[in-house]
Amino acid sequence: MQTVVIVVHLMIVATLIAMVLLQKSEGGGLGVGGGAGFMSSRGTANLLTRTTAILAVGFFLTSLLLSWLASYDRKPSSIIDVNPAPQSQPAGGATPVAPPTSGGVLDSLKKSDQQQNPPAPPAPAGPEAPRSQ
Repeated sequence: MQTVVIVVHLMIVATLIAMVLLQKSEGGGLGVGGGAGFMSSRGTANLLTRTTAILAVGFFLTSLLLSWLASYDRKPSSIIDVNPAPQSQPAGGATPVAPPTSGGVLDSLKKSDQQQNPPAPPAPAGPEAPRSQ
């Protein structure tokens, strides 16, 4: 379906380009001079002008249809993976190397920090009355 719409869209584009290039120039560049024929009945009733307008509408409609077709099967994706994908076997049949479970630099730093700063006593669960000494 999408391929057919793309082919029709490309045919409309090629024909639209040809129609625009076939039209007669109404004067100098950027509207300088010859502006009387732009909105006259002769200028708007021209076959090339009508054909260009029809092709332009077809171009916009096929563009909208193509964008709708492209987004039709798209599903929202999450950055949080609920079920992580299983890791595939590396090429060549080699077994993957597992990361070390302990003894890393971060683990040793964490242990030394815990030894230097012992954990504080737990905070009370609720309000307490001041104790007299």
